[in-house]
Amino acid sequence: MTSDYEAALDRVYSALPAIVFEKKRFEPPRMANSIEGNKTLIKNIMEVADYIGRDPKHLMKFMGKDLGAAWRIDGNRAIMIGKFGSVILNKKLDKYVKDYVICSVCEKPDTKLVKVDRVFIMKCEACGAMSPIPPL
Repeated sequence: MTSDYEAALDRVYSALPAIVFEKKRFEPPRMANSIEGNKTLIKNIMEVADYIGRDPKHLMKFMGKDLGAAWRIDGNRAIMIGKFGSVILNKKLDKYVKDYVICSVCEKPDTKLVKVDRVFIMKCEACGAMSPIPPL
């Protein structure tokens, strides 16, 4: 009986993707910004969005809504109307990562946003969990 159980367990483990067993730490790059007049320029928005695996427009929509600011993407940078320091921007980025990137079940960042009907769901590629995300 025990050997059947262990054999079944081995089959399950071998079917899991290798990413489940990785123990690396997830550290998104910090937002590099500068303030020019009444505008805040986020110079590395594409790098940040690429690292966390999200569309930069989705990230900026969250940032704009959370900070109450208009925004636009101009090439490789984002421009927000208003003066926002790097501490505030990086706190909002951490909140975005917690709500829209990290799996609520296994706490891994290997997720994708999938649209089911008219609602976005976060699907974890590591554990297979599907979690609803807050609407923007």
